[in-house]
Amino acid sequence: MSSPEWSTRTFGNEDRLPRVPVPTLEDSGRRFLEWCAPLLTPEELAETEAAVAEFLAGPGPALQARLEEYDRSPGVRSWLDTFWPYRYLGRRDRIALNANFFFLFQDSPLGQVERAAELTASAVDYKLKLDGQLVPPVLLRGTPQSMVQHQYLFSATRIPGELLDTSRTRFPSPERHIVVFVKGTPFRMDVLTEDGRPYSPAQLADGLRAILKDDHVADVPAGPLTTKARAEWAASRAALLEAGNAGALETIETALFCVCLDDFTPADALEAGDRLLYGDNRWYDKAVSLIVFEDGTAGINVEHCELDGTTILGFTDALLSGSREEREPADGVPGYEVVEFALTDALREDARAAREAFKAYADATATTTVSFDFGANRAKELGMSPDAFAQMAYQLAHRRAKGLTGATYESIATRQFQNGRTEAMRVVTPEVVRFADVLTSDAPAEDKREAFRAAAAKHVARAKECQAGDAPEQHLWELQLIGKRGGDTGTPALYTSPGWLKMRDDYLSTSSAPSVHIQYFGFGSTSPQCIGIAYVLLPDRWNIYLSTPKHVSAEMDRFAGELTKAVAELQELLAE
Repeated sequence: MSSPEWSTRTFGNEDRLPRVPVPTLEDSGRRFLEWCAPLLTPEELAETEAAVAEFLAGPGPALQARLEEYDRSPGVRSWLDTFWPYRYLGRRDRIALNANFFFLFQDSPLGQVERAAELTASAVDYKLKLDGQLVPPVLLRGTPQSMVQHQYLFSATRIPGELLDTSRTRFPSPERHIVVFVKGTPFRMDVLTEDGRPYSPAQLADGLRAILKDDHVADVPAGPLTTKARAEWAASRAALLEAGNAGALETIETALFCVCLDDFTPADALEAGDRLLYGDNRWYDKAVSLIVFEDGTAGINVEHCELDGTTILGFTDALLSGSREEREPADGVPGYEVVEFALTDALREDARAAREAFKAYADATATTTVSFDFGANRAKELGMSPDAFAQMAYQLAHRRAKGLTGATYESIATRQFQNGRTEAMRVVTPEVVRFADVLTSDAPAEDKREAFRAAAAKHVARAKECQAGDAPEQHLWELQLIGKRGGDTGTPALYTSPGWLKMRDDYLSTSSAPSVHIQYFGFGSTSPQCIGIAYVLLPDRWNIYLSTPKHVSAEMDRFAGELTKAVAELQELLAE
């Protein structure tokens, strides 16, 4: 099918996209063993092979049959449609820092109020375009990508639950307001008139200035409650409702998005990224929070349950492009009102404790940035896939910093499928292990070059498999969840095997966000020994934000130093 035949309406191609293929049980078993083998001792591999064989001969086929039946059910677009809510909404730890992610936008000459007004006007413009399905569908090499996630950008909020969270959203949203946070105090501000006309940036700026001049400050903000572990926050939210705060919660949860005006100026990009990741003055359950610091530095914090980085990249590229539709403007200045919470003594203490606990949690996180005057163009000149170059540099630096090759995750986009999101790729292959072995030996340059190219080629091949949906982890995980949801007793040995546990215990968790409109992308680490690696790999630049628990920060700093050496060394190796 040629591209001119695809619909130009935002959601016009969804029904025509292919479905995510359901992997066979045998293929996932084989791939799983292949993926985890490089991380295991011979004894661990033998134990894992036995567990896989037991699963294939035992509960696996019945679970697979239930998955295939679900995939054929009316209204189901993907066999992962149930997986994703459990994957994201089922997590019980705090989402602030652990799950939400941020983008730091490129600098602007505008001050805080003007920048916030411009971003707000552009976001409202994008909302109106989406409502009319006027945002063109993303085409990747001529293939349309799923746009479904764009329905969860506006008036979308995660609601905490005791056992499972829910996602509250409505598309198209009939709401006309946003919530502006100043020193933890939320203010409701209209951004559209009753007849749907948007306010101009100048009018929005006047509204924001009025809010900043308002001397109403909540002595104990409610926002820190959103940083709690999910079941604890669910209990606090129930207490808020019982104390008469239904209206305040309704205002925040239905708002199109949040704008956070921070009374803080970051010293540099690292400090800006840190505040975007775990600052206060937030409502972390909100899908989209635009954050603007006192000097006009700006970025976005995103709640991850319905939104992936590729969708947010498209959104932020539109926000920062500076182009908006010509529309009939609203009259006057947008109205605003404070959103007041009535807090009992117990809730006040709860919110104070939540704020202190989250500050301590954030203080126990170490971060740093690394940047290179090297990008995708140079990698291609050297005959190398840019992402493969980046991932091999991470592997070499990690081996030298920690003396081992550890489980490594990379997020691979699969939006060419109906309801497509991401696939979990595991980077470590036998070729990667050999690459790290050879590069840390006295082998001749030719051997090192050959090992590098072999590992990179395998990386590209595995990434293509993941893009095609041919990957084992999410499939086997969903089979486990089907069993749990069905009340099956006992855990198959597969899910306690060394292979399953080691392959998923990240030493490096990596994801990329290529956009010229952002400086840095970031997220927290995913395990006690993990280094989170969020990277922006542009044609001529490569910016990386690293995060790890503070107790292993020395290892992250060593990794950052070794990465600088590895990037230079690998370039030199290919240039020869």
